[in-house]
Amino acid sequence: MTTLPPVTPGPAKSAALRLLVAECFGVEVPTFQGEGPSCGHPALFIRLSRCNLTCAKCDTTYTWDWTRFDPRRESSKRTVADLVAWAAPSPVELVVITGGEPLLQQARLVPLVHRLLAAGKRVEFETNGTIAPSPELLIDGVRFNVSPKVHGFGVDEGKSVVPAALEAFSASRRAAFKFVASSVGDLDRIAELADEHQLAPVWVMPEGTTARAVTETTRVLADAVAARHWHFTTRLHVVAFADARGR
Repeated sequence: MTTLPPVTPGPAKSAALRLLVAECFGVEVPTFQGEGPSCGHPALFIRLSRCNLTCAKCDTTYTWDWTRFDPRRESSKRTVADLVAWAAPSPVELVVITGGEPLLQQARLVPLVHRLLAAGKRVEFETNGTIAPSPELLIDGVRFNVSPKVHGFGVDEGKSVVPAALEAFSASRRAAFKFVASSVGDLDRIAELADEHQLAPVWVMPEGTTARAVTETTRVLADAVAARHWHFTTRLHVVAFADARGR
């Protein structure tokens, strides 16, 4: 019996691939990347629907919590061609693909990313670090903000910490590791994970969905983060726009 090689979709078929999208924003009302290494950069956002974790402190539960939200209202199927047509005319260079957990759909993201790069964009993924990146996404113009969730974020680390995936991101040299922290105790756990899996650079982000909470947590963490010589990021969209959707 002869085994035939897999058929690679041509450009037309790739453009017709559909992704489950929660929302796109940054074109009609401009905004910034609010977190991590590109904090403050003008950005467009493609937020994909669905997640493989159920974190108690998640601030985008409308992408996965169907006990509280209706998936038919909170998500839609959009083609690669449609998403590129939305992003390409904008003068903004940075496209952030986030979620939910975007890498659940990474096979369909490959043609999207390639077409965005061809349109002169650069791409950042916001991922929880539980799914190893496809080699087809480890290319110039693509970066990963990997945010493993520790126990203090209200999640079972048996699900949220996947060593093989974290080590794949580390080996790619295309990732920064951005941890949400609420307490100095969280920093101790972050240090353990960073040492165990060789995660660098480490960025710490204060947990909070109001400007006051972000400021208070920043003051709790700042000295301890500085002492470890890690990077520190605020949540600019929370401070500037009160965590409004679409900003």
